[in-house]
Amino acid sequence: MKTSIVQMDMKFADPKANFLHAEELIRKAAEEQPDVIVLPETWNTGFFPVENLAELCDQEGKETKDRIGNLAKELHTNIVAGSVSNVKDGKVYNSAFIFDRTGSCVGEYDKIHVFTPMQEDAYYQKGDHLCTFELDGHKCGIIICYDIRFPELARALALKDIEILFICAQWPAVRSFHWQLLTAARAVENQLFVAACNSCGTAGKTIYGGRSVILDPWGETIKQGGTQEEIFTGEIDFSKLQEIRSSINVFRDRRPDLYKKF
Repeated sequence: MKTSIVQMDMKFADPKANFLHAEELIRKAAEEQPDVIVLPETWNTGFFPVENLAELCDQEGKETKDRIGNLAKELHTNIVAGSVSNVKDGKVYNSAFIFDRTGSCVGEYDKIHVFTPMQEDAYYQKGDHLCTFELDGHKCGIIICYDIRFPELARALALKDIEILFICAQWPAVRSFHWQLLTAARAVENQLFVAACNSCGTAGKTIYGGRSVILDPWGETIKQGGTQEEIFTGEIDFSKLQEIRSSINVFRDRRPDLYKKF
């Protein structure tokens, strides 16, 4: 699966400009003819404007579905459209949308673990469901930024037999070591591929760190970005999964009967 990561530098609180820029970057990424294109977290608003947040949000994901879904169909490529600030049922969510090559929305996910240190919980609702979906016959899952610090979530998705975990984020540069450590840990412990798309640039006083990455199930880097806006592409070879999972079969050797007792 040829995977293109769009490490986007977005304009804070300017969804009109960000939709145009996202479309421009998606078209540029499509020149490599990838199977899937991946965007970062809350790329429509940045993370995150407090003033007039609801007014800046997408509404029920409509603009994302119309514009990015139509792009997926036009370009005949799968798009993991990161997440957007989104009003749903009158409440604000951090919502991810995934589109297949026909432009159909095949997955929707609301961020479960909102980032309390920056008071995301005061402005965004918490999601209440996991999300798995298929792209070109491969089962996938998605999590958003702070979710990566909760290994239970990634393991729950792994137990649903996903082969690749997509992560969209706005992860700050000051904690880049954690980003690199946690993305690798989620790949290794769950024996799956990870495609992690982070943002870059500055919002308020926060500098976002880039270093988006595609990892194999050994935690080894297939392709990694730098700290500035860029698009890069890596090849995911799913045939490696069987070899890795048979050589060290952690899923066979799990003891869930005991875990429940602790």
